[in-house]
Amino acid sequence: MENDNLKILAQNLANPQGEKGIEIGEMMNATNIGMTLESIKTLLIEDEEHVLEIGHGNAAHVKSILNKAQNVKYIGIDISETMNNEAKRLNEKFKNQAEFVLYEGIKLPFEDKAFDKIFTVNTVYFWKEPVDYLNEIYRVLKDNGTFVLTFGQRDFMEKLPFTQFDFILYNTDEMEETVSKSHFKRMKISEKEEQVKSKTGDETITRNYTVLTIKK
Repeated sequence: MENDNLKILAQNLANPQGEKGIEIGEMMNATNIGMTLESIKTLLIEDEEHVLEIGHGNAAHVKSILNKAQNVKYIGIDISETMNNEAKRLNEKFKNQAEFVLYEGIKLPFEDKAFDKIFTVNTVYFWKEPVDYLNEIYRVLKDNGTFVLTFGQRDFMEKLPFTQFDFILYNTDEMEETVSKSHFKRMKISEKEEQVKSKTGDETITRNYTVLTIKK
């Protein structure tokens, strides 16, 4: 891919827009589904719990969350109006259990201690003030809640040509150190790898990623 196309891809990975954004959303769901399902499994969702996903993309995976337990309430939040609309369209039949909120990407528009479980997959690269943002997540998580943070490791991500454009990359130790600067007190680290098709669409690659299970 030429640099201009890579830059457009990077911009749409951060904030999908319009018809191109819808395509990118479908591609992201397909390439990230392994990480997403691993994150959902790690949450250990129970009956009646309120679950928040930060950066839901097209949210074609929401049924996997709602099927984990009885009477689960899901809220997805995203900065992309395109993804907000797509998520609503794809999850119309779940509208009694699933809600999608558009926001500006800094302050979470929820009351303190609103959620039992919170997770996010492949969004940390775009957090402008990661410690402040982690403290926002801490604020809206219940005292006995769980936050799962999943991201591609630096060694893998820096080989991808589009991450040169406005991605902030972390290895596991760097992310652990960042979390330790926030209000969160405990975390468990799990490192994984999987075979995925690259986002530039031309090869199968081995992705190394980290799942952090974080508690107050």
